[in-house]
Amino acid sequence: MTSSRSAHPALIALGAVGAAGAAAAVWGFGIERYLFTVREVTASALAPGSAPIRVLHVSDAHMAPWQHRKQDWLASLAQLDPDLVVNTGDNLGHRDGLAGIRRAFEPFAGIPGVFVHGSNDVNGPSPRNPLRYFTGPSATQKAPTLLDTDAMDAFFTDELGWTGLNNTAARLTVAGATVDLFGVSDAHRDWDRLEALPAAIDALGPRDAATSVLGVTHAPYQRILNGFVDLGADAIFGGHTHGGQVCLPGFGALVANCDIPLRQAKGLSSWSTDGRTVPLNVSAGCGHSIYAPVRFACRPEATLLTLTARA
Repeated sequence: MTSSRSAHPALIALGAVGAAGAAAAVWGFGIERYLFTVREVTASALAPGSAPIRVLHVSDAHMAPWQHRKQDWLASLAQLDPDLVVNTGDNLGHRDGLAGIRRAFEPFAGIPGVFVHGSNDVNGPSPRNPLRYFTGPSATQKAPTLLDTDAMDAFFTDELGWTGLNNTAARLTVAGATVDLFGVSDAHRDWDRLEALPAAIDALGPRDAATSVLGVTHAPYQRILNGFVDLGADAIFGGHTHGGQVCLPGFGALVANCDIPLRQAKGLSSWSTDGRTVPLNVSAGCGHSIYAPVRFACRPEATLLTLTARA
């Protein structure tokens, strides 16, 4: 007679959890962070009677020179033929990241575009304990590595023809229509100067009733969103959150690294204050820190947002 023993149920459960964790790690580190996607949405935000404007919203590339798949994908987005590119910052992810940014965005030369800075357009990345994000927004580095921000800005403005909106405003012609835009530098680092925007907006001159107004920020803190609505923005663009980067399927973002409600940490929603409600698009971004190369239940993305006229 022979006998056999069944594995203890607790060991079976532990093994199953371990296998699931390993599979999730393989997916997040080795697969999903390369599954670049374009999210296409529509929002009513333009002045009545306006023709639609197709806006390509890109954010948080955190580019390193060796990230050729990301560079090729970003370059391919020029084939979408957008009317306007909105870049909400954190382009650089390495001291030599500009080489990859040039390769990614050169095909957009001549397409109207605007940009603002995130902290990683100025300071290089550093290792961080990811669990600290659950205690609140990340802190400033004590001795950051400075990146070549001036060279990046010169590429955007001189070679691509884009306009910087760091604590200022601009008036552009987009798809034959006049569009006023204003923006702030990274609110996560308190580089924003909301108080400077009214004068910058006034300097543009009188605004025609047919002119639409867009607000651009890297970090979508509530004080910035409220300020933009009060300044007359018809739609707002933000980044920074990475959509949570590591999300819980069926729930969404666990952290946003700012004070925006978690349900609005990525995607198209709306923002209301003082009796006005406007569309808000927060990009989940297409990159990650080189020290945290993972995405889970949060694919890297760009947004093709078609703005249409309000009724």
